[in-house]
Amino acid sequence: MDGDEERWLTPDELQTWLSYVATTTLLEAALDRQLQREASMSHAYYQILAMLSDSPRRTLRMSDLAAVTQSSQSRLSHAVARLEGNGWIRRVPCLDDRRSTLAQLTDDGFAALAEAAPGHVRTVRELMFDRLTPEQVSQLREICTVVLGGLTVEHRGKALLESIIERSGEAARKAEQPCPDSRSS
Repeated sequence: MDGDEERWLTPDELQTWLSYVATTTLLEAALDRQLQREASMSHAYYQILAMLSDSPRRTLRMSDLAAVTQSSQSRLSHAVARLEGNGWIRRVPCLDDRRSTLAQLTDDGFAALAEAAPGHVRTVRELMFDRLTPEQVSQLREICTVVLGGLTVEHRGKALLESIIERSGEAARKAEQPCPDSRSS
């Protein structure tokens, strides 16, 4: 093969790619509709609130929040302004770096997220996980991890995202473990 020739997708790769694109596009739209209908917020706003809720002190630098949500600074600034208007987020100066601003999830924002979460999780489960076997869920996680590892994400944002994913995994594993019986001690 000449070094200038493109490596086109095989028929199987093309079918897989188109299935992936259709699935993610339709899933994102369905999640957005559900959240708009039941919680009066977009999926993008839900993700911002969720990333803050999973962060220490429910706070992130605006630049880190932009990186972890894969938003431009201007798009995130607009979203945070809307969420501030709802009383769900507040911007506070960063004491370590006067050039930075922190986004902090308020108690009202945490309550809005907690109210939206059951419907969101129900929809994610219904549209995705209820259709998959446990083996397929593991395969999907492995595939996504491999693909995520090859994506160019601003370094700090990628590290934050991986940290949040790991903390979520730890929380899920803890939730699966039975609580110790206090009578047996």
